[in-house]
Amino acid sequence: MRATALALPGALLIEHEVFADERGSFFESWNERAFAAAGSEARFVQENVSRSRRWVLRGLHYQIRQTQGKLVRVLSGEIFDVIVDLRRSSPAFGRSASVRLDAAGERSLWVPPGLAHGFLALAENTRVQYKVTDFWSREAERTLRWDDAALGIEWPLPAGVEPLLSAKDRDGVPLARAECFP
Repeated sequence: MRATALALPGALLIEHEVFADERGSFFESWNERAFAAAGSEARFVQENVSRSRRWVLRGLHYQIRQTQGKLVRVLSGEIFDVIVDLRRSSPAFGRSASVRLDAAGERSLWVPPGLAHGFLALAENTRVQYKVTDFWSREAERTLRWDDAALGIEWPLPAGVEPLLSAKDRDGVPLARAECFP
């Protein structure tokens, strides 16, 4: 596994070592020792899978208590994955970073606690799997507004295409009003 630090402290793009032969391929999608060697120790308590149509935008989600670290990868399709640093003590507070993940790339994104996370499905029947370090809590969950100009996120939506949003995501709050971390 090769871990590359992203612009937000603690965030990592993980490139898995793939072993291929005439039968197909194999890779470890999670290895606790390799992850710790890359500088991040995480214990996962839950694993989730979402399926989305093309142009579905999910996020930007975070939990203010019971903060979650997330290890995200794509099982089918492709996503434009976005993270936003909500840690006031971070030199990157309020900044975002993005990566494209797809099923063929055998890459994962580590989203440390204290960051909001969301993605735009770029293909039909996109399936995203993510492990989390704490359980989901309705009371602790918050949604940052996906199109807040203060975040400067350039979502790759074609001209005239509006993302498909849940009511929760449509009602997200801008960074200026968001509950953040110390």
